[in-house]
Amino acid sequence: MEVKELLAQHEAKMDKTIEALKRELTSIRTGRASTSLLDRVMVDYYGTPTPVNQVANVSAPEPRMLTIVPWEVKMLGEIEKAILKSDLGLNPNNDGKMIRLEIPQLTEERRKELSKKVSKVAEDSKVVVRNIRRDANELIKKMEKKKEISEDDSKEGQENIQKLTDKKIKAIDEIKAKKEKEVMAV
Repeated sequence: MEVKELLAQHEAKMDKTIEALKRELTSIRTGRASTSLLDRVMVDYYGTPTPVNQVANVSAPEPRMLTIVPWEVKMLGEIEKAILKSDLGLNPNNDGKMIRLEIPQLTEERRKELSKKVSKVAEDSKVVVRNIRRDANELIKKMEKKKEISEDDSKEGQENIQKLTDKKIKAIDEIKAKKEKEVMAV
């Protein structure tokens, strides 16, 4: 394996980490209704944990409301329980045919809480990126030790991994800043 291949593989892993961060952040509530809010809420569908959006139509008819219309009426109770168990802090309103979720205005305290959660999720992603860097550096050092690459190639490879890591961490910081701004907006 060449250093370039190794860099490409580890860059792909870092990109997947950033995509996972973006998915995670979509489930953190802002003041507006978004169907992605329920992406991580799992409902028991015939013994299998299934995302709500795979057992019902989820829509945002108003800026501060979500409606959930299950494909099977008997799923209403299960969906309601799953939403109550989630950490979204929302109270479902079940009328026997659909569930309405009113998105309340966020309090200052809740905004700060959510901002801290955003920071924690972003920090966890940075740790994953740094671990990927460490793994790549270890592989490069092993390749150098086995005389598969020269000392210069090893140093250059490690420098390139560091540059890549810095770039990805900067991207994570930008995503975090954007989400925090979104959360703190009144």
